[in-house]
Amino acid sequence: MDQIVKNIVEGLSATSSNELIIFIVSVLPVLELRGGILAAGMLNVDMVRAFFICLTGTLLPIPFILLFARQILNWLRNTRFVKLVHRLENKAEQKIKSIEKYKTFGLFVFVAVPLPGTGAWTGALIAALIGMRFRHAMLSIAAGTLTAGIIMCFISYGVLGKVWQL
Repeated sequence: MDQIVKNIVEGLSATSSNELIIFIVSVLPVLELRGGILAAGMLNVDMVRAFFICLTGTLLPIPFILLFARQILNWLRNTRFVKLVHRLENKAEQKIKSIEKYKTFGLFVFVAVPLPGTGAWTGALIAALIGMRFRHAMLSIAAGTLTAGIIMCFISYGVLGKVWQL
């Protein structure tokens, strides 16, 4: 992930502001808030400012995913992207069991843990596939993203290192 973020930062730094770069990285699937925080660290952007930009960028597409994921996947099944749909559904199916068992809390934990393959986009796709109510899914994903952002800021900005020195 670091190399992808670094390439995006380098590619956009000549033409875009630091804040816009962070926002763009945060909106992208897979990178999301975690990648945005990494980009902010690379660009020496203030942690609090970066946190809110990344949080906004990551949460912006989530309502659309929750509302339209099923319809888009159904439509894609009738196109040449049918293999992509099967891959996405298989990936989601692997993670659905743990989330389905604990519902909103399970979704929160899934999104909050900053590991590869977890995050707001995947959480929203899973919530849409299991038919979770929009409000519950949105609150769980927002809280999980907020928690992941705090964890990433502690890691990326070295706050944990400063805490241990006290």
